[in-house]
Amino acid sequence: MANQPIKKWRVSNMEVCIWDNKKQIENGEVNYKTVTLTRSFKKKNEDIWRSEVINNVRRSDIPKLITMLDKAQDFLYFEVQDLEKEKEEGD
Repeated sequence: MANQPIKKWRVSNMEVCIWDNKKQIENGEVNYKTVTLTRSFKKKNEDIWRSEVINNVRRSDIPKLITMLDKAQDFLYFEVQDLEKEKEEGD
């Protein structure tokens, strides 16, 4: 099964995803979250949707990205902490 984001938001053709990651270190395992910004598009004369990591932002994209990144930040600061606390209490 492919790795799936733990949360995502979409506005128009842009999407912000939060991913849960794990890394092995000397003392065990570290969990951390990452955020990706992607844009979906169709090439001219093609009927295939494609997705690319956003590295160029148009002026009209900025408000959409700010809104989605604010939601991602709230999720990371508040909801993830609650989920992790519940998980620890269940163990």
